[in-house]
Amino acid sequence: MAGTVVVSGTAAAAAGPRASDWAALGRGLDGRLIRPGDAAYDPARRVFNTAFDSVRPAGVAYCKTPGDVAECLAFARRFAVPVTSRSGGHSYAGWSTGKGLVIDVSPMSGVSHSGGHATVGAGARLVDVYAKLGAHKVSIPAGTCPTVGVAGLTLGGGIGVVSRTYGLTCDALESVRMVLADGRVVTCSATENPDLFWASRGGGGGNFGVATSFTFRTHPTRDVTVFFLHWPWAKAAAVLRAWQAWAPSAPDAMWSNCHLNHDPSLDVQVGGLYLGGKAGCEKLLQKLVDRVGSGPSTRYVATSAYDHAMMVMAGCSSLTVAQCHRPGSLPGQTSGGKLVRDSFSAASHMAYAPLPTAGIKALVAQVAAGGRHSVLLDALGGAIGRVRSDATAFPHRKALFSVQYYAHFGGAAAWTQTAHAAMRPYFGDHAYVNYIDPKLKDWRKQYYGANAARLARVKAAYDPKRLFRLPQGI
Repeated sequence: MAGTVVVSGTAAAAAGPRASDWAALGRGLDGRLIRPGDAAYDPARRVFNTAFDSVRPAGVAYCKTPGDVAECLAFARRFAVPVTSRSGGHSYAGWSTGKGLVIDVSPMSGVSHSGGHATVGAGARLVDVYAKLGAHKVSIPAGTCPTVGVAGLTLGGGIGVVSRTYGLTCDALESVRMVLADGRVVTCSATENPDLFWASRGGGGGNFGVATSFTFRTHPTRDVTVFFLHWPWAKAAAVLRAWQAWAPSAPDAMWSNCHLNHDPSLDVQVGGLYLGGKAGCEKLLQKLVDRVGSGPSTRYVATSAYDHAMMVMAGCSSLTVAQCHRPGSLPGQTSGGKLVRDSFSAASHMAYAPLPTAGIKALVAQVAAGGRHSVLLDALGGAIGRVRSDATAFPHRKALFSVQYYAHFGGAAAWTQTAHAAMRPYFGDHAYVNYIDPKLKDWRKQYYGANAARLARVKAAYDPKRLFRLPQGI
């Protein structure tokens, strides 16, 4: 999640904060304020994407309580210091950091469960949410990246590996606690601040306030089946054609993705998770194989405990939960963490119709171009599509699958934009706010569709002075 507060017009704002003012802010926090020159400053300021390593905040506040957040916002209002809120630090546009004060909610990472409900701190990482809820044999629908913060994921919607059965992350949300720009701490639910609750389920982070905790409805866990099928690149078009016809209309228990990779070599993979036994999974996968017309070159299908399956999907199958973090001593990190940061560029589409033959050919050609990149397609449908498009702020209920263009290293941004532009005639103008793209035109319509107007009304009601600002802010 990310947002900016700007207030001006006072003497203090005109002068800006002095060193003594920053020191006073630090003393007033239960958490920790890190400033330039402090030993922990460099690791504190860095987000997941190394492309934004040049950004140097004036301060990073690790907030332990909603009161700490309110204190930071009061400081921002007094001195007109821009504020950026940060949970996991995965904003694709780098809007989890900034030149002013970064409010990091990582210390608020507790996870508890009682009576079918989970209360999760806004700074909790997904790997810890899965592990801590798994101890109670329950979970929530969420994503695969282990170090993503639960706040950004939920506020933007939350596409995940069991969403076709249990809905988006925001669909399991029962309430959210949030600090508004004026410092008020409010609860948003179906009965309290219901319009803000609606906006918090797909409206994106950083637009209305700083979320500090969430309450979710949980679902019981069970053993599942995970699978990974690979075909040679010559079968890329056939696999893509077959997958898009099969995946969005498969039984709800079957979730899958299709990855077209050039990273570093060309590869086609269909992976996923089935909420059931191996025999049932194999039967459904055979329908895909029949559509492709040839069997995969490699095939992995295995039953797994739910918790371990989430580690497999996170790319952490051989690691412990503690190791499935970034290394370090700051909140959200672990001393034995083994995950590394990345330098990347990304963009997205939401596919409302299958690709025609020409579109399949175009997408395969984009992936085959030189570079280190992938196109990642995640199946939607099922429970996601049974919710009205205006029931939450997330509008893409009728989309068949999401499309993410993801590129690494030199030439990444150029490839991402080229691939996105090449596929626009086939996918149209629909995008996912959690894959936020600073180069996107007409982003309000693409992220929010017909829900944009209502989001603007909620913004006007809760932040009439537009204190929270983003380059692509409501």
